[in-house]
Amino acid sequence: MGTRRKSRELVLQMLFQADMGRQEAAEVRRTFWNERSAVEAEVRGFAEDLFRVATDRAAEIDGLIERHAEHWRMDRMAAVDRNLMRAAVAELLGFPATPRAVIINEALEIARKFSSPESVQFINGVLDSVGKDLEKQVAGGRS
Repeated sequence: MGTRRKSRELVLQMLFQADMGRQEAAEVRRTFWNERSAVEAEVRGFAEDLFRVATDRAAEIDGLIERHAEHWRMDRMAAVDRNLMRAAVAELLGFPATPRAVIINEALEIARKFSSPESVQFINGVLDSVGKDLEKQVAGGRS
């Protein structure tokens, strides 16, 4: 498994911990890394960067997901799916140099590992829609 995939899986776990435990980002960082001291610096660094974007821009990210997940509220989505999409949208927003297809494909691979088969299609549809919307916004801002 590549460094970035490991980081993405760790971010999913961090966001899940924050969500389900109703913990602040600083508390999640403290307890999460205490239990994972053997994680390589590069893996931890990217995970921290993604987690920071996801928590700093949480309201914006949740708004994008809800807008593109037609007829679904965040609190009605499976916790794994919701947090996996949060991580992926954070990467779309915070790391625009990473191709959208790579981010979505990585999210789908992680969904296949941690979520249900039905969730994979749902996550794919929402992330693809969010990604296209963000690309339109960027393209519109360039003109």
